[in-house]
Amino acid sequence: MTETVHILTMKWGTLYSADDVNRLAAQVRRHLPLPHRFICFTDDASGLDERIEALPLPELGLPSGHGDTRWRKLGVFRRDLAGLSGTALFLDIDLVVVDDLTPFFDLPGDFHIIRDDDLFRAKPLRKINPERDKFLHGVGNSSVFRFEIGQHGYILDAYLADPSAATENYEISQQFQSTQLAKHGNLHYWPRGWCVSFKNDCVPRNFASYFRDPTLPEGAKIVLFAGAPKMADVFSGRGHKWYRRIGNIDWLRRAWESP
Repeated sequence: MTETVHILTMKWGTLYSADDVNRLAAQVRRHLPLPHRFICFTDDASGLDERIEALPLPELGLPSGHGDTRWRKLGVFRRDLAGLSGTALFLDIDLVVVDDLTPFFDLPGDFHIIRDDDLFRAKPLRKINPERDKFLHGVGNSSVFRFEIGQHGYILDAYLADPSAATENYEISQQFQSTQLAKHGNLHYWPRGWCVSFKNDCVPRNFASYFRDPTLPEGAKIVLFAGAPKMADVFSGRGHKWYRRIGNIDWLRRAWESP
């Protein structure tokens, strides 16, 4: 691939800072040799690195009287997304890039996402309700997804047709998003192991964590913080449990910090 690709992220409110976005952009520069634009959709561009393109948050287009913007991320599926076109990789801010991102663009197809179940250990009790288990097993985790800009407007269309029903029938936006993708035959997943959970894939299980430090699984390209502890907890030295010692994470900290 020789065309310029887009790396998209989104920051609003105060949960994440400009420094968090700057660190993510630096990780991308280190691990993506392809020509690319790093774009942050935000309500506050102050403090962002000058190499980051700051754009206003995409308008969801909610009907009058509906002010619930928790599903704001669906705005990236606008057909007219800030005048952009081409291939985009969306990255949440709370992750760490640890290896080459090029394969995320080489994989054939116009939409790929993490299978949410790939980030967690097996949940045998879910088998009690086979229909729900099947549904949850198909949900894509929207922390990392690649798409063709403007080509998946049907996701936003379906949401805007009845936002209240969407938020009542689905717990989180990625469940709704996955349902729409599946209906259109576009729900495809990254190979398992490209995106890994820090807690479930890097930290040794249970009391083994008292004897071995966290390590990066072979083939991993992005480390995510699914569930608890969150990224901020890990890098602040929190998140330890009596049954889970986090240990030395110098390798992860080096990957996370800006050069």
